[in-house]
Amino acid sequence: MLENLTERLQSVIKTIRGQARFTEENISDAMREVRIALIEADVALPVIKYFIDRVKDKALGADVLKSISPGQAVIKIVQDELTELMGNANSPINLSTTPPAIILLAGLQGSGKTTTAAKLAKIISEQKKKVLLVSADVYRPAAIEQLKTLAVSLNIECFNSSQKDKPNNIAIESIAYAKKHFFDVIIFDTAGRLGIDEAMMKEIKQLHKTLNPTETLFVVDSMQGQDAVNTAKSFGDTLPLTGIILTKLDGDARGGAALSVRHITGQPIKYIGVSEKTNGLESFHPERMASRILGMGDIVSLVEDAQKNVDIEQAEKLADKVKSGKTFDLNDFRNQILQMKKMGGVGAMMDKMPSQIAGAASKVNPEDGDKSMVQIESIINSMTPLERAKPDLLKAKRKMRIASGSGTKVQDVNRLLKQFEEMQKMMKMFSKGGMGKLMRGLSGRFPGMN
Repeated sequence: MLENLTERLQSVIKTIRGQARFTEENISDAMREVRIALIEADVALPVIKYFIDRVKDKALGADVLKSISPGQAVIKIVQDELTELMGNANSPINLSTTPPAIILLAGLQGSGKTTTAAKLAKIISEQKKKVLLVSADVYRPAAIEQLKTLAVSLNIECFNSSQKDKPNNIAIESIAYAKKHFFDVIIFDTAGRLGIDEAMMKEIKQLHKTLNPTETLFVVDSMQGQDAVNTAKSFGDTLPLTGIILTKLDGDARGGAALSVRHITGQPIKYIGVSEKTNGLESFHPERMASRILGMGDIVSLVEDAQKNVDIEQAEKLADKVKSGKTFDLNDFRNQILQMKKMGGVGAMMDKMPSQIAGAASKVNPEDGDKSMVQIESIINSMTPLERAKPDLLKAKRKMRIASGSGTKVQDVNRLLKQFEEMQKMMKMFSKGGMGKLMRGLSGRFPGMN
């Protein structure tokens, strides 16, 4: 996520840290590099000028020039200004109204509105709200069926609309249905177009008037860069938007839309799409994103992911088992793999790690890591309960049988067992010397963790 921008800014930061003292000349040199990084990231030019001017003015202030560590002071200014550029603080979705609260999603075709509607419904339903999904996309073939299928997979009700219906009639009927059946929230998915046209804007304005939504969110593909920002502004000039959802941010190496859209439209980014999975929608926190862009990671979000997705009772049982000195077996190893998958896999976790730690594993392709987890799970599932509990039993014949049953090679089984042995050693460190010794052991294998 935003990989190119992060690499360029980290390079500038490294140069800044190396300065013993600051002058107008070396600050100008640093800002020139930052400007180039932002241009390459496809950030809107007015946003670049605003950002550079702000950082430069503050960096030349007396407090920085007299600071014992001017490099650290300038880095803090860059981080604060990135945060301010993206909105300063998280802007939660507003559901404070007489039920049903209505959320209207608008955007161009291909921006990911339908999958975003389902992801958003999942998040809101986890807040103990009764959610109704509604599709008024009567133009794209199978759009309504797509939303219904997603709703079934999430165990969320979808209004029974049809492509033969008119969008405005669907709006009126779905509101009546939601009130009758005591729904707390309606999420309304609308039709997209390949471009902004008069018919599209007329239809969406009529729907907005009929629905009178609490939230009107513009869903936009972040990989479009400045085009995404310009489209959002055009919609915002016609429709009273209350926020933006940036989709496909996991595939955006540049970051132009993320840095520009709030400043240009004046509307907050409320959510970001970080994967195609149904749990791949996250609340947007500007200060955390600024930290990630500068390579400092987002440990808070990582902890939140763990709290939300990890089985705490199972984790506590494993901790008690390890502390008591009992053997860490292949069942435990498989459970750890399953917990990582729940948190989004290797890529999602590495994306939130500080660059020094992630850098230690930078040779590992996240996709390869996720494939490896699937393979590990398959191999362990091909073992008998006794073999999982006592890996020492795994000799040549058993390994051949396991490889055949899991569709892998004996070399893959051997590789898994070697990884398992490494994990066992770390668990023994934990049981004998506590967390400090475990962290020292990890830092030996991953120097960035020092």
